[in-house]
Amino acid sequence: MTLTEKLLPKVKANLILQHDEDDKLTRGYIRAAVGYAESYQKRKYRTKLPPTTEQAVIMLSSHFYESRDGSTGGFFADAAAAGELVWETVNRLLATDNNGKCEMGLIEKSKYRHSQERYSTN
Repeated sequence: MTLTEKLLPKVKANLILQHDEDDKLTRGYIRAAVGYAESYQKRKYRTKLPPTTEQAVIMLSSHFYESRDGSTGGFFADAAAAGELVWETVNRLLATDNNGKCEMGLIEKSKYRHSQERYSTN
């Protein structure tokens, strides 16, 4: 079974999809998300992803599906920065290694500082 086929039921569960009509489309989004993860982490995955990478791929595939019409889509569709937050979360998950340590060198430091300032309560 391919990585895409292993991830399909997980992505569909995340999207709460109970039909098969969009499976071909969803597989394409999964392949794109895996490709992004591979490029970001400078690795190739064949049959299994580390847990944090798998979660990032599920989130990104779901985001692609929900925003396929050009809108932000999804649960936070009314939030102007929802799309940006998805990408920040995905990038942070991809920057996390298998031991749960965050490799901040993989995250653009200016982007990290910017998000910290934006969400700071001070």
